[in-house]
Amino acid sequence: MNTLTIDIIERCKHNDRKAQLKLYNQYCDGMYIVAKRFLKDSFEAEDVVQEAFIKAFTKLHQYKAEVTFGAWLKRIVINKSIDLIKSKKQQMLELDEVHLKVVDSGYEDEWLVDDTITLDEVKEAINQLPDKYKYVVMLFLIEGYDHQEIAEILNITGVASRTQLSRGKAKLRELLKLSQNGTRH
Repeated sequence: MNTLTIDIIERCKHNDRKAQLKLYNQYCDGMYIVAKRFLKDSFEAEDVVQEAFIKAFTKLHQYKAEVTFGAWLKRIVINKSIDLIKSKKQQMLELDEVHLKVVDSGYEDEWLVDDTITLDEVKEAINQLPDKYKYVVMLFLIEGYDHQEIAEILNITGVASRTQLSRGKAKLRELLKLSQNGTRH
């Protein structure tokens, strides 16, 4: 992290409103994109970003620069998004332009999904996953978090994260194969 960002963060810790606005402007668009991946409603995504910044500014004294400020803030945004989803029991957002990376198993041929599967079919299949799998699949495959980070975010064990990801990917494969067999000629 550069010294300018560190200086802005230090000023924010002392409630410098100009520094807070500068930090907000630097990160708000990126954090909105993160929230939008989880939430269908753009107004809800905006609210989550606002709440995340409020929480970040009030908890800034806890920020230790072990990770970048952006990564720390992104985790807050994701947690706030998931909290909102859980509280409203709403469906996950259909993801735009997401390229799933199946990197966990090491067995690339285990995926075995037809290359002709469309992005819309992948979106639909993710939306059909049970929530306990959906969150882990999204955090791992789309956001790129590792199992330890997922465990912290979702308040589960690393073993539970691995298990839910494995089962979620299996269910996703199953749904995509059904899509291939059921709607294709």
